[in-house]
Amino acid sequence: MIKNFKWLFLVAATFIACESDDETTAVVEEPLTAGSANFTKFVALGNSLTAGFSDNALFIEGQKGSYTNILAQQFAKVGGGEFKIPFMADNIGGLLFGGAANPRFGPRLYFNGAGPVPVSGTSTTDVFVPNTSGLYNNMGVPGAKSYHLLFDGYGNSANLALGLANPYFVRFASDPNKSILYHAMAQSPTFFSLWIGNNDVLGYATAGGVTTAQDPIDGGDITPPSGAPGVGFDGTYGALVTTLTSGGAKGVVANIPYVSSIPFFTTVPFNPLVLPQTSVDALNTAYAQYNGGLAVALANGLISAEEKAARTIVFKATGADGKPFSNPVVIVDEYLTIINFGGGVILPNYRQATKEDFLVLKSKTDSLTAPFFQAGNGSQFPLADRFVLSKNEVAELKTATDAYNATIETLATSKGLAFFDAKKLMSQVATTGVSSNGYTVRSTYVTGGGFSMDGVHPSPRGYALIANAFMDAINKKYGSNLKPVDISKYRVQFPSSL
Repeated sequence: MIKNFKWLFLVAATFIACESDDETTAVVEEPLTAGSANFTKFVALGNSLTAGFSDNALFIEGQKGSYTNILAQQFAKVGGGEFKIPFMADNIGGLLFGGAANPRFGPRLYFNGAGPVPVSGTSTTDVFVPNTSGLYNNMGVPGAKSYHLLFDGYGNSANLALGLANPYFVRFASDPNKSILYHAMAQSPTFFSLWIGNNDVLGYATAGGVTTAQDPIDGGDITPPSGAPGVGFDGTYGALVTTLTSGGAKGVVANIPYVSSIPFFTTVPFNPLVLPQTSVDALNTAYAQYNGGLAVALANGLISAEEKAARTIVFKATGADGKPFSNPVVIVDEYLTIINFGGGVILPNYRQATKEDFLVLKSKTDSLTAPFFQAGNGSQFPLADRFVLSKNEVAELKTATDAYNATIETLATSKGLAFFDAKKLMSQVATTGVSSNGYTVRSTYVTGGGFSMDGVHPSPRGYALIANAFMDAINKKYGSNLKPVDISKYRVQFPSSL
């Protein structure tokens, strides 16, 4: 009886379906294809972004969540081969040098509810443990600038003491006397990704525009936009792309976002000082002599009226609306006119910051353990150059970045490569946010979902968003139909224990 009722139901359902005016169409998913691309041997070149650096460190779970590993996983569905990653030894991050810890390469950060703090534990990844695993597909090296990819000896441990080598590359270079590019080409890649140039401006930016020696990790000089390979960006990038495509490999390249789109520079406001009247009175009295010096300089034709106004320092307790006033910090600006009265009397190059200036994240994160601004920094004590990226320095960075990006896009077009406009994507993340899979990824520090605790490198979800953008560019260029990953499945922050 039960069987009869079941068949009667099926027959009735069939008649209902036939009598319906609605047409039903079966959804058939299109088979995945690589299009004209060949992902058999995928090699990724770049810097910390390519490596999967996050939370101010490189560690296993971060490397797994790199945009390059996400790409490789999707490539595998259309014929892509193995993607070897030079995994760190743990999820603590940091490096040992012959068993000794180096505070410069400390453990990763995590959010403890108040701010970023280091995880407990000590790294077990030693720079000097020799590589016995051969070549790796992920050739992302944290700290690498464009010309470092051409440098023979960048992975040579003997060069570390000379500041010419990179410890991250030392630990996995199969031939310490050969370049990153050599290691990539030794694998005969059929497809490559190249995202390089961020560090060519970033070191200068994070140092607050303070130039330094050419350090392989934290160098603060802007790479010249033009010059020969190994010197200027255009010559270097041209050599990289020409070599990578010399064997017929196809690939995808990405341009460089503006530093002003990352939370390292956008989190701390230029005007964080809300002060009581007693403090305001004391500060205005203290800067009265400086302001008087500006008046004398104007009277003697040493500065213009516009510069005098820009340099005059005044604090307020309340604004015109009667509400507490947020005062701009006082900064040292080397671009101001040097006011020399003679006799050894030189007026300091002080002014108050404007919205065109960017305070680095350090001035906020330091305040978690010490009252950075409450201690008189930015008011009683003008902020040193390293804490501020001034509007003139921002302009220098923009000029260089625009030049790099023109080179990248021109070469992508001439060599027939896929092109990912990372500058556009990161600008969207920093302004409107980018929505996908029910989440909107923003650049807001800690809460925005797009960036890790260092304020420079993406979070896992941010890397997933970037991977999808890379795949979109590849699909458009090569006729593939790689599927984007669901960014909701990628966490926003790593916990203290992994």
